[in-house]
Amino acid sequence: MKKSTLILFLTLTAFGVGAADATAQADNDPLRRWDESVDALLRKVAPSVVQIMVTGYGTVSEGDRGNAGVVIGKQKAIGSGFVIDASGYILTNAHVVNGAQRVQVALPPAEADGSVATALASKIAVLPARIVGVSREIDLALLKVDGVKLTALPVANYRNLRQGETVFALGSPQGLRNSVTHGVISAVARQTDPDSPMVYIQTDAPINPGNSGGPLVNSSGEVVGINTFILSQSGGNEGLGFAIPCGVLRVVYEQLRKYGHLHRPEIGVQLQTISPEMAQGLSLSRNYGVIISDVAPGGPAEAAGVRIGDILLTVDGKNADNLPYVGFHMLSREAGEKVHFGILRGTTQMSFDIPLKERPHEMDQVSALADPEKNLVPQLGILAVEIDKNIASMIDDLRDPYGIIVAARAAGTAGEVPLTTGDVIRSLNGQPMTTLDRLRAALKASPSSAPIVLQIQRDGKLQFVTFTPE
Repeated sequence: MKKSTLILFLTLTAFGVGAADATAQADNDPLRRWDESVDALLRKVAPSVVQIMVTGYGTVSEGDRGNAGVVIGKQKAIGSGFVIDASGYILTNAHVVNGAQRVQVALPPAEADGSVATALASKIAVLPARIVGVSREIDLALLKVDGVKLTALPVANYRNLRQGETVFALGSPQGLRNSVTHGVISAVARQTDPDSPMVYIQTDAPINPGNSGGPLVNSSGEVVGINTFILSQSGGNEGLGFAIPCGVLRVVYEQLRKYGHLHRPEIGVQLQTISPEMAQGLSLSRNYGVIISDVAPGGPAEAAGVRIGDILLTVDGKNADNLPYVGFHMLSREAGEKVHFGILRGTTQMSFDIPLKERPHEMDQVSALADPEKNLVPQLGILAVEIDKNIASMIDDLRDPYGIIVAARAAGTAGEVPLTTGDVIRSLNGQPMTTLDRLRAALKASPSSAPIVLQIQRDGKLQFVTFTPE
C-alpha cells in the first residue's frame, strides 16, 4: 500500500469514518444533491434548445453625406429558440428573425449532458428553417425544420408561478451556444409600459444579447417564459431580464401554426382607464379602474347586456384595476371560451358571461380565396392570389394595386424560399409580376441554379429577397 493511501486510510479510520461512511456523507451533502438535480434538469432540457442563425440585409454604415450615403449590406444575427412540438416546430422572438432572408437552426447533440466531452464535440447539426408565422405585437415567431424528430419542452401553467421561484435561462448569449444561467423570478407580472396590455416575467437570471427567444424554465423543466429583452445601461446583464409569460405561448403557437398570424379574440367592447377628471365629469362612483367606453352593435358584449359607461370590477373573478391587466388577460384566452365580467352600473353590481369571438384578420379573407390546385406555386412553396380591386380593398398599406400576395405556405414544398403569409410579390429579377401565369412562366424560364431576386412588400416596406432554386 502506498504511503499516501495508507495515511488517508489511517486518517479516516482514526475518525471512525470508513469508505462506505464517506460515500454516504457525500450522498447526503445538500450541495451534491443540488448539482445532481441541476444535471438531471439540463439533460432533459438542453437537447430541446436551439441556436438560430439569421441572414438578411440592413443598414451597415453611413457615408460622409449622411442619409444619402447609407450602405445596405448583408447582416447576420444569432438568437435562440426552443422546440415546442416534436415534429420540428420551434418558438423564438419575432425580432430574432426580423428581415430574415435565410434562417438556419443549430441543433445540440442528442446526448448533450453538460459534460466536457459533449461540450467539445463538433457533432452539431445545422438545418434550414422556414418561418411559419410571426406576431410582432407579442414578439413571437414560429419556425419549422423538416425531416427531423425532436424533443419538445412542456409549457408551465402561468397561474402556478411564484415570486422567488428558481429558474434557468438557456440559449446562446453573445453567440455562445448551449449556455445556461440560473436565478429566480423577480416578479411574475411586470408592466414595462403602462399603456401596453403586455406584461412580462422579470428574472435576475443573467440574460444577454443572443438569449432572445430561448426558454426560461423552472426546476421541473417546464417553460415559464421566452427570454425577450433586458433593461441595461451597459448593454449587458444587470439582473433585469424579461420573458414573455407561458400564459400566452400555447395560444399564440396554435394560431401561428394554423394561420401564420395572430387571431385576437374579442367580445366587442372598448375599454379606457378611469381618470379622476373623468370620474368627476361623469359622476362615477370610483375615480380609478376601467370603464367601458364603447359596445359594438351586434357583438357578444351587447348581446350579454353590457352597456357603455359600465365600470369593470372583475375579470374571471380577479380585480380589473387597470387596463394593461385586462388586456393581457384577454390575450391568454381563446375564441369559444367565455369571459366573466363583474360590472358596476351606477350603484348596482352585475355579472355577465360573455363568449369570446375570433376577430377577423385581413389575411383570412385572402386565404379563403386560394384554391390548393389553381393557386399553388410549387417553386416557391406557396399558395398565391393575384391582387385585384377586391383584394386591394382587403389589405392595409398596399403600396400599389397590383402584385401577387402570399395567401399561405404550401405543405411539403420548398422550404428555403424566404416568403411568409401576407408578403406581396411585386417583381422577379426586375420584371413586374402581376399574374400567377407570369410568375410561373418566369420561374420556369429561370436558368437552373441561377439566383432569383424577388421584390416584395412586407409590413408596409419594400425589400428584396434572394434564393437559389435547387
